Amino acid sequence: MTTEPAARVAAADWAAVADELDAHGCALTPRLLSPAECRELAVRYDRAELFRTTVDMARHRFGSGQYRYFTHDGLPGPVRDLRAALYPHLLAIARTWAGRLGRPAPWPDTLDEWLELCHRAGQSKSAQILLRYGQGDWNALHRDVFGEMVFPLQVVIGLDEPGRDYTGGEFLLVEQRPRAQSRGTSTVLAQGHGLVFTTRERPVKSARGWSAGPVRHGVSTVRSGHRHALGLVFHEA
Repeated sequence: MTTEPAARVAAADWAAVADELDAHGCALTPRLLSPAECRELAVRYDRAELFRTTVDMARHRFGSGQYRYFTHDGLPGPVRDLRAALYPHLLAIARTWAGRLGRPAPWPDTLDEWLELCHRAGQSKSAQILLRYGQGDWNALHRDVFGEMVFPLQVVIGLDEPGRDYTGGEFLLVEQRPRAQSRGTSTVLAQGHGLVFTTRERPVKSARGWSAGPVRHGVSTVRSGHRHALGLVFHEA
């Protein structure tokens, strides 16, 4: 049976998402979670038993704020369904990108097969993230790479309503362009909508052919309120 989150994923215009990723390294999706589902996920942040670890960003000089990694058992059903439904669509883009860069595409047809390969390589911890930012918090530019096994695309979903629940806190993507200054992209995450973005780099077309453009992501300073987000990573930690 097709779940409601999976049906929402299937309804997206994935050709348009691929075009946006090619142009900018990130692309918005239609609503993937309802407002009620977003609120239910956000309140889970206070249930420590659902998570394997909590990271204080200021302590590690990652910025300011907190995030928590879900345990495999604590991953909510809608999140599990979303991740499985998104993988085939992202896989097609990942394989296209690998072909442009002349690289192998080691990702199998199903998410379960890919995660099994991650586990065999020693990456067996859940990398699904619930993030919480308060006033003055921010996230430094970084990449979510935990080992040799890397899937080149990931998704972040906003769980609060910008302008009502918080201000500021835009998603930031900075691309290091070949032989040029870096380019930044700022995106406001509407509640329940996803943003697909590149994990580490993306293919960039030039007169000399395709090259890999390194990319990092972060979050601008939250000016007021609280901002929660769900991070879906397609490799393990």
